[in-house]
Amino acid sequence: MSLIRGWNSFKRKLEPLMAGSKYDADFLKEFYIPTYIFSGETNISDVPDAPKYPVLVFINSKSGGQLGGDLLVTYRTLLNERQVTDLGEEAPDKVLRRLYISLEKLKQENDKFAAKIYERLRIIVAGGDGTAGWLLGVLCDLKLSHPPPIATVPLGTGNNLPFAFGWGKKNPETDRNSVLSFLDQVMKSKEMKIDNWHLLMRMKIPKGGSYDPVAPLELPHSLHAFSRVSLTDELNMEGYHTFRGGFWNYFSMGKSSFPI
Repeated sequence: MSLIRGWNSFKRKLEPLMAGSKYDADFLKEFYIPTYIFSGETNISDVPDAPKYPVLVFINSKSGGQLGGDLLVTYRTLLNERQVTDLGEEAPDKVLRRLYISLEKLKQENDKFAAKIYERLRIIVAGGDGTAGWLLGVLCDLKLSHPPPIATVPLGTGNNLPFAFGWGKKNPETDRNSVLSFLDQVMKSKEMKIDNWHLLMRMKIPKGGSYDPVAPLELPHSLHAFSRVSLTDELNMEGYHTFRGGFWNYFSMGKSSFPI
């Protein structure tokens, strides 16, 4: 199936859903990423214009009570399901690594459509501050030459990060028109840089313990456990567990540090 036929088929499915909305299916085309981009295996010869604002959507379905699950359903109805990830089912680092490997492969095959997706990609993350920080940390760890900007949907109890950047603080509506309105905001938004802090934390190993740290089962997403630090690292101290991480608005530990 060609890319054009693939979109036209999806468009026919969308048109009844868009009835009565000020947005039409062609509006969603600017966000749509075709399935072949995620597999990197299909060679497309007849390619239309690439979307101007291709998006990946990450939703914490456990956030905001039932709202997270409802929002997940709406986004998957309006976009390619491969574009929308439930963070309760798959971690964002796996999704992003897989996508960027596919994009690099297609770019090497001179796929201009994939190159445009790489250049224009934007990310939407729906969750509390912990979830937003999780995505920011993953992107930082990937060390991309052109990291995608992130739009944050306030969904949970801690929504300081989206509020600070103009996305609001109240939990969103989950109906189609509300999601379309948010996509319109993503389309019109301007990129801003954000400061981030990196930290190193050491915890003394109990006497008789291993020198290789075992991460707690519920280690905050802002921290990563390192087994052995390089011997050339002057900050390394024998007899301590070493944790490294980063944060973007505030650093917290305990129950308040988990994504909500």
